[in-house]
Amino acid sequence: MECMGFIGLGTMGASMAANLLHAGAPLTVWNRTPGRAAALVEQGAIEARSAAEVAARSDIIVVCVSDTPDVEAVLFGPDGVAAGARHGSIVVDCSTISPVATRRFGVRLAEAGVAMIDAPVSGGSEGARLGTLTIFVGGAERDVQRAQPVLEAIGKTITHLGVLGSGQAAKAVNQVVIAGAYLGVAEGIVLGINAGLDPRQLVKALSAGSAQSWVLANRSGNMIDDEYPLGFRLALHRKDLGIALELAKARHVGLPLASLTRDLEDGLIGGGHGGEDMSVLARAIRDLAEPAASPSEPSDADYGPV
Repeated sequence: MECMGFIGLGTMGASMAANLLHAGAPLTVWNRTPGRAAALVEQGAIEARSAAEVAARSDIIVVCVSDTPDVEAVLFGPDGVAAGARHGSIVVDCSTISPVATRRFGVRLAEAGVAMIDAPVSGGSEGARLGTLTIFVGGAERDVQRAQPVLEAIGKTITHLGVLGSGQAAKAVNQVVIAGAYLGVAEGIVLGINAGLDPRQLVKALSAGSAQSWVLANRSGNMIDDEYPLGFRLALHRKDLGIALELAKARHVGLPLASLTRDLEDGLIGGGHGGEDMSVLARAIRDLAEPAASPSEPSDADYGPV
């Protein structure tokens, strides 16, 4: 197996890097904030002092950081990947960033003899830990094939969608779809509670019908308990939704539900909830409910005219 490098050891990246180690890849790692590599070093990884050192030691360099400016800094900043990369190496960017910027970064890397594919992921911290992520891939066929061992180590469903930037465009679509899923489940749970239903029994019933979804199965408990331990950070989804809305604007596509979700997320972030799991959208729906609404013993009047 080729020598691997991994840059970005956050909630997602640390687990993805561990799965590369478990697959037997020689691995060099680096994180912009010190102190995140210790567990991986104990498992056999080498900790580099910079992104340039990671690139100098690696044939394939995986990047998983938060946003477009972060990717640009890691690739092209002082002691960045471009400063140390071997001619003929390849960058696999698993971050979620702008498709337009991705294509621009690819051109700049190609000038230095370095290939690039975009491979943003979906599946949350659970998928990262279990190696079952969904991966949206863009890039030249030969580069995607070369990166396949990396993709198979971190993900389960791997789809090559077209030229460089196509993976990011597909991830933008994914974030629009899950916005609707989270918002729909949040509204349903809050309505059920305020209609006097046992919410856990309600979820069990819904899960047996056409309302079944990953969000209902995995995040409805957060919404019922009104507690939102981190799985996928709300602030990151808001960032992703911004990318999707920019893409939609450029393509003259209206996204009313995504725009509504953006506004609700802005309010939650302003209230200090940006670091909580995305299912905290239910808190915004709870706040829209009548303060005097009672979840117990609804009367006929609660259901309106018959």
